[in-house]
Amino acid sequence: RHHYNEALRAFQSKEFMGNEHPAESSTGDCLSCQQPVLPELKLLCGADFLQTFKTPNLWKEEDIKEIVEKFGLVCISRAGSDPSQFIQESDLLSEFQHNIFLVREWIQNEVSATQIRSALCRGLSVKYLIPDSVIAYIAQHNVYTAESERRNEGHLLQPLSLQNT
Repeated sequence: RHHYNEALRAFQSKEFMGNEHPAESSTGDCLSCQQPVLPELKLLCGADFLQTFKTPNLWKEEDIKEIVEKFGLVCISRAGSDPSQFIQESDLLSEFQHNIFLVREWIQNEVSATQIRSALCRGLSVKYLIPDSVIAYIAQHNVYTAESERRNEGHLLQPLSLQNT
């Protein structure tokens, strides 16, 4: 919700209709007279992340519903994963499957965010797996370390809790 609201605020603050003389197309339609299309925000995830929706006490069902109903998902599948089957087996996800977009990797890449986080927690290098700026951010904010994992252990994941701040 937080990022969506920020995107909307930025979108609405931009001046989309600043042209005094609307451009005419060959069909005579006024291109700049059309209403701007609101940006869409979707959760981009891998198939392994999608399957965390079934992990007990990790997600609240109402949060999953809000994500797939209001925003939607773009799920990248890897070799050996079948997110479409997982969606069909979930009553909630199958209800909103029209808002879940599956993307097949056309170049095999077996590096997953889950593996990156696991390596970071063990103190292993992830150089060349993710951008240097991301590595710097992770180090600066002390995330995905063994200590941060211990600190968060036992806490129910509340992915949309920023809305309440």
